[in-house]
Amino acid sequence: MKHGIHPAYRPVVFRDRVGDVAFLTRSTLTTDKTVEWTDGRTYPVFDVEISAASHPFYTGNARVLDTAGRVEQFNRRYGKAASGR
Repeated sequence: MKHGIHPAYRPVVFRDRVGDVAFLTRSTLTTDKTVEWTDGRTYPVFDVEISAASHPFYTGNARVLDTAGRVEQFNRRYGKAASGR
């Protein structure tokens, strides 16, 4: 690996504001914000809008679409026009 051309790879805290969850991992991401972690050290922190802790697919709060109603609605709109040909 060439020296001086790669960004610094360091510990960074990713914080999900909606899910109120944070996790420490390594990244090349740079940020001006910092947070004190549970080990007493201060790490850069990056706030994310959504993570596995708050995403509807992973939390089980996903909406189920009424596909039968959608098919009936499609047939009401376009079914007669298509069958008349």
